Amino acid sequence: MLTIDQREMTVPGGAVYRGDGGSWFRRILVPVRAPGQAYPALAVAARICGMTGGVLRLVHVRTCDPPLPIVGRIYLATPGEATAVLDEALLAAWAYGGPPATTVVVDARRGDVAAAIAWQAAAWPADLIVLTRRPRSALSRLVRGSVPDQVMRKASCPVLVATPSATAPS
Repeated sequence: MLTIDQREMTVPGGAVYRGDGGSWFRRILVPVRAPGQAYPALAVAARICGMTGGVLRLVHVRTCDPPLPIVGRIYLATPGEATAVLDEALLAAWAYGGPPATTVVVDARRGDVAAAIAWQAAAWPADLIVLTRRPRSALSRLVRGSVPDQVMRKASCPVLVATPSATAPS
């Protein structure tokens, strides 16, 4: 459990960050499926960046179906649509506190979204991944699985899942 306070943060194992500039949460990766769904994660990540002087990296995974013999890969979004998703999320992150941020679009097959997020976090290298879990029943997550659960298993850094109760920036 990650406890966020204006003065300190505590993570499992008892490690504490007290705002002295020696933070290990300086590079925070936030996967963005759709800006509206990412607001809770963006709010938490921006708050942590504000406390640690960190930087955000917003990642959008542009999914595709496996290649077909005649047509090749079929992407569900154009490059322009993927960039627009990140632009809107970047504006929301700035509204939450304005941390420095970069964006990147990653291409992956539908079933490899979590692996693409974990790979991007390792390649950057991220100190923390903050993402939002879409509201679904526990049975649905158990049967169909979820990207946040897969990211938690595949990532080489801590993963924080924000609750979807936060509202959009004003």
